[in-house]
Amino acid sequence: MDIPCNLISDSTLVNETFEFVNDSGGRASFLNIAHTIFNLGNINADLAASLVAELIQNDPRFVVEADYLVTTLGDDSTSLRELEFVVLDVEAAHERKMPARIIEIGAYRVRAGEVLDQFETLVNPEMSVPKFLANLTGISDEMLESAPRFGDVARNFLEFIADSVLVAHNANFDLPLLNRELGRIFPGHRLRNTHLCTVDLARRLVPQLESHRLDSIAAYFQVAIPRRHRAADDALATARVLLRLLDYLAENGISTLTEARRFQTKLNAGELQLAFDA
Repeated sequence: MDIPCNLISDSTLVNETFEFVNDSGGRASFLNIAHTIFNLGNINADLAASLVAELIQNDPRFVVEADYLVTTLGDDSTSLRELEFVVLDVEAAHERKMPARIIEIGAYRVRAGEVLDQFETLVNPEMSVPKFLANLTGISDEMLESAPRFGDVARNFLEFIADSVLVAHNANFDLPLLNRELGRIFPGHRLRNTHLCTVDLARRLVPQLESHRLDSIAAYFQVAIPRRHRAADDALATARVLLRLLDYLAENGISTLTEARRFQTKLNAGELQLAFDA
């Protein structure tokens, strides 16, 4: 199967290796990885190199240099003003004891302070939409009956997002859902894109708000949402909120993606209790 270049292995070992090397300052020897990840204390250097090289051979995050394994984080040190973002929102339906399925995707490309391009589609979830959700979103079974299935739009969506930094309002909902759907089409793979969460950023940058739901933060920044709980409208509102938050980050001396990602994770214990606001 031809795997799109912005998907990576969902292997636990691969991702543990990435985290270990990243936590080691971006470079670790084959032996250290074999000792830590594979729990092989008496392995020789040649066998360690063979095992690790095979493990990470198809993952573009890794670069092998002589006796070291180097991870590169791409645009993490690039100025936020120079990055391309794709701000997205998904609507999903689920039945009792069944995983949620995507019914709509909306996404906007943002670069240099402007909203540039759009991706929008309904998605046939191959299941019925609960009545309460149909009332909330306005998306009915009849609308979805002729819509493409996720597998029909997956490659176009991946081509649209390319290597952009993904942004969502509550990324802890949208991105795992997307990865689960992608895993159905490309088994054992998930998105490699770095991401930001506007909920987490807003909690740090405008802590005075009682709620950091999209409605509240959009109202604070005077951003309209004509059709709430429709993916394209929510994504466009989030894109406009992101542009304001980027201004706030700059005012706080935060200019790179690495700094922004570190900043958004610095939540205190009380904020962590509210981490599922959307």
